[in-house]
Amino acid sequence: MKNETDDTVRKLKKKAKELKQEKYILKLYVTGMTPRSMKAITNIREICEEHLKGRYELEIVDIFQQPVLAKGEQIIAAPTLIKKLPLPLRRFIGDMSDEEKILLGLDLRPKKMGK
Repeated sequence: MKNETDDTVRKLKKKAKELKQEKYILKLYVTGMTPRSMKAITNIREICEEHLKGRYELEIVDIFQQPVLAKGEQIIAAPTLIKKLPLPLRRFIGDMSDEEKILLGLDLRPKKMGK
């Protein structure tokens, strides 16, 4: 029984280490350099630097300059953040100021029971 428990603990620790090394691919779609766009850029950069330092790529796409990219991703509102990797793909709309919501959506916070 002890060997099974030790093996389970080792597997869980290995999985936790893999998750900490997982690379995040993010795309933030904005509309020009409006105050709302700038706030979203600042907020998501701060979140990434604090929680994903060294293991994320953040691409910022101005849909005024590259409308084809926005159409291809079916962007209907901006700012919109898309988490491409790790799967599952997720979308966030707004100025990225709700840090807890972003962290939960990026799977960086455990889901609370009853919510």
